Formats: sequence, structure tokens, C-alpha cells
Amino acid sequence: MPNKDGNNFLCFLPKVGKAKKPVTHQNTSSMIVETEKRVKLKTPDELLEVLKNQCFIRQEGWWSYEFCYQKQLRQLHLEEDKVVQEFVLGVYDEKATAAFNQNLSDISTLKDPRSKDASQRYHAHQYTNGTACDLTNHPRETEVRFVCSEPRAMISSITELSTCKYALTIQCPMLCKHPLFQEERPVWHTINCNILPKDYKDTKVDGTHFTMIMDSDDPSTYDSSK
Repeated sequence: MPNKDGNNFLCFLPKVGKAKKPVTHQNTSSMIVETEKRVKLKTPDELLEVLKNQCFIRQEGWWSYEFCYQKQLRQLHLEEDKVVQEFVLGVYDEKATAAFNQNLSDISTLKDPRSKDASQRYHAHQYTNGTACDLTNHPRETEVRFVCSEPRAMISSITELSTCKYALTIQCPMLCKHPLFQEERPVWHTINCNILPKDYKDTKVDGTHFTMIMDSDDPSTYDSSK
């Protein structure tokens, strides 16, 4: 198709090999293990250490949620900046967190175990032994999910997965430094085009088509009569 000035072009498409099979999450982990042998990578927990002694608050309607890293998660109702109602949704449980991440291995870094998308991965901590639930007579508990997200650390959502069991999502830009949480960028290919002279008579180039040659071909030997 000609441009606005009526010029036609001869274009050379890049030669692209067959797409490689996507790297599975297991293979990605193996690659990271191999890399760690040469360069020691920080673990997700080491990257999250900057959150120590920090608390985050999110308000959703009647309730406010206060999360203090590796301490506790509280559900609060405030009136004139005073706490008038409070439920502890969980206290940091180091043993449960270690067991959870060890038992689920790589799957523990996925929101959806079927997903291979880095944007769907998270690192989880377990918060247990919260305020007793009136409906189940068991302590409230929460899975805190840390995800790679810019530009700053903050609570992005809280969901009740089942009665008195919650999932709290924390956006963490520092987690983006870990390879497991980095998204693959799409591959771009360049198409090179040269303007054709006005008196070019090749019937393949008309008002609606390009003439295109793979870059593996030699333009100097291209036979326009084919």
C-alpha cells in the first residue's frame, strides 16, 4: 500500500526461526539454581527485609486494615482516629510460613498454579492464631501475598477466601529484582523498506500491495518476473 505521497516500497522481512518452547516454571527454577551457583541471588524474604518495622493501612468502607510486616494484621473500625472495634486476622507464623513454602515449592509463588506468567506470581507468608471466629470457633488466619509491582509498597487488596480465612495482597517493588517475578519482554523484529522509483513497473507493486523479500534472499538477484 502506498504512503500518503503515493510512493510504493520494497520491503525485506526478517528471517525468524521457529519459536522456542516456553520455559516451564520448573525449568526457570532450575536455571535460577544454576545461576545461584555462580552469583548468589537474594531470596524473596531477603528482598522483603526492607519492610521490617513498617506498617501499612488500607480503608475499605466501614473497616480499615492495618498490616505490620512479620507482626500482625488487624481489622479495625475507627471513629475520630480511635479504635472502637478490632479483630486480629492473624499473627505472623514463621513455622507455618516455612512449611507452606517448602511443601508447595515453586507453586507457592503462583496466584494460579496453572499460570506461567510472572505477573501472576507471589511470595506468601502465613498469619495464624487471630481473633476467634464466631461462625467456626477457630482463630482467624490470613495468607499474605507479596507481588512484584511498582512504584511503592502498599496494600492492594484483601479478600475473604472462606469464612474467617483471608488473603491480603501487598505490592512490593523490591520483589521485582528477583528473576521469578520478572516478566518476559516481547521480541520485536524490524522490517526494512526501500522506496521504489516512480517508473518501477513490477506488477506486484500496485496501489494495494507491498513487494516483500525475506532477508535470507539476495535483493540484487531478485527476479521480479516470478
